[in-house]
Amino acid sequence: MPPQIRESEVAAQWDRNADVWADHVRNRWDIFREHYNNPAFLEFVGDLSGKIVLDAGCGEGHNTRMFARSGARITAVDLSAKMIEFARAEETREPLGIRYERASFTDLTIFKDGSFDSAISTMALMDGPDFAGAMREITRVLRPGGTLAFSILHPCFSTRGFGWITDASGRAIKFTVADYFNEEPWIDRWKFGHAPNAEQVEKFAVPRFDRKLSDYINPVVAAGLRLEEIREPRAPESACELYPVAFRKFRDHVPLFFYVRASKP
Repeated sequence: MPPQIRESEVAAQWDRNADVWADHVRNRWDIFREHYNNPAFLEFVGDLSGKIVLDAGCGEGHNTRMFARSGARITAVDLSAKMIEFARAEETREPLGIRYERASFTDLTIFKDGSFDSAISTMALMDGPDFAGAMREITRVLRPGGTLAFSILHPCFSTRGFGWITDASGRAIKFTVADYFNEEPWIDRWKFGHAPNAEQVEKFAVPRFDRKLSDYINPVVAAGLRLEEIREPRAPESACELYPVAFRKFRDHVPLFFYVRASKP
């Protein structure tokens, strides 16, 4: 067994990331979220208006609020106390009827069986050590007929050893993958490069739990959910026009994100 990163360490890392993360996300400097992932995932999830929804791994609540504005009645959980603090403060400032609780998506015992019509998770389920446990708990709190939709980094391409091959002009012409079978957890360090103060802030420390595609699909099925759709959204042309260096290579070569929608029979 490879060395483990426990949930307590995951929570501590996100507590440390929270101040800069919340500032940059709320100022919309996460361009991949704003111009690629969120528009595609909103379309994938479909109409949640009037539904009682769980947001699993909500962070500081930016996306939670996006779904609440679409008419969902949302309860959101996150492992990081600091992120929940930021989320609650924004809810106080501009109430949207969101309930925030500090909890792991692998332990939702604060909720009864069948509490939710739907569950969503945006770019969070990949960041915990027990995906199978999360699937079991989310399935438990969904009512029969309820749906789960989640987005993650594409496990086939966002490996520890990915890279780009460029031509003489610096244009990315091929994408390379390595370490697909490497299951050892690690700490990834990066920042939102388009933030105006990016050079002045420390990189985020993000625990990574790289998994194979089968390690995501099989636990969904094993938890008793029925797969409805998977999607690999392509970077849109509109994003390429705004930020060609950031997006064109993904549009031309590989999807950065992977979506799953499943239902509870």
